[in-house]
Amino acid sequence: MADLKDWFITLTSQDSYWILELFVIVLSALTIGHLLNRLINRMAVRAAKTKTVWDDAFVEACRRPAVWFVWIIGINFAAGVAAQKTGSPLVSIIEPANRLAVIFLGALFLNNFIKRSERNLINPDFISDPVDPTTVIAVSKLLRASVIITAILIAMQLFGYSISGLLAFGGIGGIAVGFAAKDLLANFFGGLMIYLDRPFSVGDWVRSPDKEIEGTVEDVGWRLTRIRTFDKRPLYIPNAVFASISVENPSRMTNRRIYETVGIRYSDINVMRTIVDAVTAMLIAHKDIDSQQTMIVNFNRFSDSSLDFFIYTFTKTTDWIEFHGVKQDVLLKVAEIIDHQGAEIAFPTSTLHIESNTELLHQSS
Repeated sequence: MADLKDWFITLTSQDSYWILELFVIVLSALTIGHLLNRLINRMAVRAAKTKTVWDDAFVEACRRPAVWFVWIIGINFAAGVAAQKTGSPLVSIIEPANRLAVIFLGALFLNNFIKRSERNLINPDFISDPVDPTTVIAVSKLLRASVIITAILIAMQLFGYSISGLLAFGGIGGIAVGFAAKDLLANFFGGLMIYLDRPFSVGDWVRSPDKEIEGTVEDVGWRLTRIRTFDKRPLYIPNAVFASISVENPSRMTNRRIYETVGIRYSDINVMRTIVDAVTAMLIAHKDIDSQQTMIVNFNRFSDSSLDFFIYTFTKTTDWIEFHGVKQDVLLKVAEIIDHQGAEIAFPTSTLHIESNTELLHQSS
C-alpha cells in the first residue's frame, strides 16, 4: 500500500501531471469519435429517406475519414505533449505527420465518395432511371486514379521530393515505355473506345461472327473485357481485339423473329389458301406477336414430298426464354389449324408407281 501511495503521489505531482493530460486527450478523442459516428448514423438514416443519390454517398464517404481525423488529431496532439515533456527529437515530425494524415484522409474521402456514387448511380434502389454501368464504372476508375496520383504527388512534395523532376523524367521515360508497352496501350485505347462508343455494356449478350466469342459481358476493364460464356466459363478478351472484329449485340434487339417453314400433303392443296388465311388471322390476334412489324404467311414452294408455306413474324418480347414459349404456342396453334381443316403435316415420303402389262399377264396364263 505504501508503494501504491508513493506511485500515486508521483503521478499527481507537477512533473508527472502531463500523463493525466495524455489520458484525458486520448479519452476525449475516442469519445468524440464515437459520438461523431453516431451522428453520422442518424444523418445516414435521414439521407436514405431522400430521393437524391448524392447525400447518401456523401454521408457514407464521410464516416471513416471524419472519425479517423478526430482520432489521429487526438493521438498526434497527445504525442506532441509527450514529446515536449520528455524532450524527444520526434516532436519535429508531428506537424508533417498531421499534414500527411490530412492528405490521406482527404484522398480516402474522395475515393469513398466516388465509389459510393458509382454504386448508387447504377442501383435501381437509389435511382429510378439507372445510368449506363459501363460509362459510370469508366468515369469512376478515371476519377479514383486521378485522386490517388494527385495525393501521392502532394505527399512527395510535402517531404521535399521535386515533382517537376519527376514529371520531366516521366515525359522522357514515357516514350520508351510507349514503345515497350504498345500492346498494353492498344488495349487501353481499345477500352477507351468501348467506353466512348458503347457498342455494349455490362450485362449485355454479345457475340462475334469473326471470332468464337459469345456470352454475357461481366466487366469492361482498361485492358481486358470479361465475358461469361453460356457454359459459365469466363472469357478474357483484350480490348484491342474489338477494334478489328464485328460485334453483334442481341440484347439491344427490338423484337425476336419467328421464321418457320411448314409443309402439308399434296392431297391437301385445296385447303392451302384457307390454312394460310387462318394462320395469318391467328398471328394478328395473338397478344405476344407484334403486328406492327413485318408479317408474312405465304404458300412458298412445291417440295419433293410436301407443299410448303412459311411464317415470318416478330414477337414483342426479346427475352430468350419467353420467346421460345411464344414460338411454341404459335407452332402448336398452326398444327391445330391444319388439323381443323382436315389436312396433315407432311413428312418425307416416296410413292412407287408400277405400270401393269396386260400382254405379259395373258402370256403367263
